[in-house]
Amino acid sequence: MGTPRQCHSSMSWIPIVFLALLASAGLVACCAFSSPRYTGPKTDHFDGVRFHNQVRGHEKGVSDMLKWASQRDPGEWHPRDSDPKPPPPRSVSEGIRITFINHSTVLLQLDGLNVLTDPIWSERASPVSFAGPKRVHAPGLQIEDLPPVDVILISHNHYDHLDVPTLRQLVGRHRPRIFTGLGNSVFLKRKKIHGSRDMDWWQSILLRPDVRLTFVPAQHFSSRGLCDHYATLWGGFVIEAPSGTVFFAGDTGLGPHFDQIRTRFGPPDLAILPIGAYKPNWFMSFFHLSPAEAIEAHRRLGARHSVGVHHSTFPLADDGQDDPALDLARAVEEAGLAKDAFWLLDFGQGRSIHKRPDLKCGPAGHRMAS
Repeated sequence: MGTPRQCHSSMSWIPIVFLALLASAGLVACCAFSSPRYTGPKTDHFDGVRFHNQVRGHEKGVSDMLKWASQRDPGEWHPRDSDPKPPPPRSVSEGIRITFINHSTVLLQLDGLNVLTDPIWSERASPVSFAGPKRVHAPGLQIEDLPPVDVILISHNHYDHLDVPTLRQLVGRHRPRIFTGLGNSVFLKRKKIHGSRDMDWWQSILLRPDVRLTFVPAQHFSSRGLCDHYATLWGGFVIEAPSGTVFFAGDTGLGPHFDQIRTRFGPPDLAILPIGAYKPNWFMSFFHLSPAEAIEAHRRLGARHSVGVHHSTFPLADDGQDDPALDLARAVEEAGLAKDAFWLLDFGQGRSIHKRPDLKCGPAGHRMAS
């Protein structure tokens, strides 16, 4: 009888050891992928530990994620190639030129500046090369064919927006200035990506004496691992230049920031709005725009033109590859918008916006970055 008790006693340690190993593995994974947490004074959107949205109380948690995972009904995706055509090296006339590359990556060319938003050329939006959302549509422009890149805008630290391998290539080739939300520069420096500068909501900096960049609010969140949710700041950008005003929304749901941006800067000449990863709506709508919600954002902004991005590249939610385009066309028709009001560009396609004759040169006054 003694031996069985001894065996039972020794075996009872196995679950404890197993759980300890699991906990250790989870902690290692958490630390391995998570970004450093921002430290700084408290503000109206930072409590000293975590950032938060202007609209609170509707964030989704682990239980919501598990519910979505158990009920997923993803649409169809099929691999597609692109026929890239390199854009001009610099803007050659007054106005704004936008080239859609893929996902939320666009090349903006205005007043002699070349600006890239949330650049990603990697095959996966993931911390590892063998798992995670895989590219389905090839980029519309090869990274080697980019003109000289002066500025990179990073809206937040999710893998489909802050892609380390891509940024390393771009910094090595172009030495651009990089602007992003509070806390992200520490992470970038640890990854040997230099030239970045953090910005807070409504903080501005001059890219040139006549070109002003402002970081603006969005309704979203940040994380790269299990333990860094809301640890760094997310947002969008407004560029004010002699050729016009451009608003890049980053990732966002509907919120009061669209009206605030219009109040501060006036109606933008070009709004770059996300239209993908919106199904199921009950889970995604707080932090992503559906095509119909993007039309509402366009209306609130009073944008002269809008372009839809964040679609048809990586399968991130339950909408299929063609759903954003189909739903956007339907929403534009139902809203009665003019045909040239809201664009959906092909991968690699560029389009120009002529400068408004009544536009005054030079940005308006806003709080400047120190």
